[in-house]
Amino acid sequence: MSKDETPEERRERLRKQLDAFHDWPSAFTFKFVLPNDPARIAQLKDLFGVGAEYAERLSRNGNYISFTIRETLPSAEHVFVRYEAASRIEGIMSL
Repeated sequence: MSKDETPEERRERLRKQLDAFHDWPSAFTFKFVLPNDPARIAQLKDLFGVGAEYAERLSRNGNYISFTIRETLPSAEHVFVRYEAASRIEGIMSL
């Protein structure tokens, strides 16, 4: 994001990039890392539901868990909605 780019301009730029690489509906892959806490994991899985494919991997010491989630979405806007909802989970990192 450049210094002069507003959040709305950034979102529109990212939407154009997504639309250039995906023909919607399309499978989209999300990657997250969060503390290995059952409540937080449940929150994340509730965002995506049963139609998504999940791959999980624990960190070496088991303190964190990484998720690769693949879900078919109807538009780029739904990608933003998923990331915004996930960002409300305490301690989550989006990759």
